[in-house]
Order: sequence, then C-alpha cells, then structure tokens
Amino acid sequence: MIFRTRTSAIYHCTLERAFKAPMLCDVTKVHTGMGPMPRIIGTSDEHNWGQPGGTKKAYAAPSFLQKGGFASMDRVVERIENRYWKIEVYDFQAWFLGFYKFVGEWSTTETGKDTIRIDYQYSLYSDNLLFYPVNWLFAKVFWTQYMKQVLENVRKLAEGDEPYQYA
Repeated sequence: MIFRTRTSAIYHCTLERAFKAPMLCDVTKVHTGMGPMPRIIGTSDEHNWGQPGGTKKAYAAPSFLQKGGFASMDRVVERIENRYWKIEVYDFQAWFLGFYKFVGEWSTTETGKDTIRIDYQYSLYSDNLLFYPVNWLFAKVFWTQYMKQVLENVRKLAEGDEPYQYA
C-alpha cells in the first residue's frame, strides 16, 4: 500500500536556490530529527549525488528506534533542472513500521520575482497489511509535520545562501 502526504510553502529566493538547496546543501541541516525520526548526522559514498541515478548512504544519530549509524540509502530518481526532484529512500537499517521505501518529490514554480512555490510530496510504501492503520496515521500526522519542519529548514538554507556541497 502507498500512503501519500503533501505540503507546500512559498520561498523568497531565486528559483535556482529553491530548487538546489534541499538536495545539494548539507543534509544534516535539512533532516534535523523529530520525535521517533532521528537526525541525520552525515553521508558517505555519494556517487554522483544530485544527478539521476546518484546515490548516497545516510547516517543517523541514535534514537529510541535505532542504535544510530548507517540508516538508509538515498537515490536521485529524476531531476528536471529548476523544476522537479524525485528521490527514493530505501534499504532502511532499522525496522520502520513495515515501510520499505519512501519516495519524495520536490517541485518548484516561480510565481514572481524571487517568489517560489514549493510543492513537497512523499509516498510511503508498506507491504504489511497489519500495520496499514498505523502507517496511515504515521503518514498523515507525523510525516506531514516532519515535512513541514524540513520545508522550514530548507527555507533557511535557500534564503540564507548556504553553500552547495554537490554539483
């Protein structure tokens, strides 16, 4: 089953900054953790990160759900310059409510000079029928709130001219 959630925001920066900041800036400043979701503390093996097919390993701080360390793999599925990213998070190292992958989509639309609409969607994939009610609740309540936190973290990076770590 696929559980989808989405949110949006308006950023006041260039289209390029709004597009590149979530994927090419320091991920430790984007995924800062919340509740059961541990913060990301680093990445490695960043093979062509930022380009379609590019991957990286993500490492998480310890939390009550996992011991910390290698947490998952990230892969860029699609990149349409200054318009759209699609990424996949998979190979979770800790049991995560029966989810086996997440697919994130980040769309940017210029609505005025230095005014960019961000549409942010996540699809959470589960194959455990017993957990579907909990999966739905997690996606619609917790993950939506976490996505709003990520949007605000990215806003700070995009509007604050944080340097890119990747091309």
